[in-house]
Amino acid sequence: MLGLLIPAVSALLDKLIPDPKAKAEAQIKLVELSQAGQLKELEAAMTVITAEAKSDHWIVAAWRPITMLTFVFIIANNFILYPYLSLFFEAAPKLDIPADMWDLLKIGLGGYIVGRSVEKSVQHHKGK
Repeated sequence: MLGLLIPAVSALLDKLIPDPKAKAEAQIKLVELSQAGQLKELEAAMTVITAEAKSDHWIVAAWRPITMLTFVFIIANNFILYPYLSLFFEAAPKLDIPADMWDLLKIGLGGYIVGRSVEKSVQHHKGK
């Protein structure tokens, strides 16, 4: 959220702080605050994913992996199975991939990658 405000606040700093050195220091502090907020958001998302994964209800624990595996199946079908099956069968099934699915796939994979990276960096920062 703070990341969206940085350009507006930077323009305000340009008007309020005439000293270039003091303005640069204020902008650095603003970026640091933004990064700290983003880290907190990532940690919160990681907490939700971890809580879901540890849930006693199988559907709560498995819905993300099931969704990702479904996407992987559709991609494997369209780019691995379909090209070979279409050589032998005219009615080989090719599944439509909505544009939004690619976005969800990127977010899902990115979420796991970023979540794991944040988890490792938090553990390293805490000295575990």
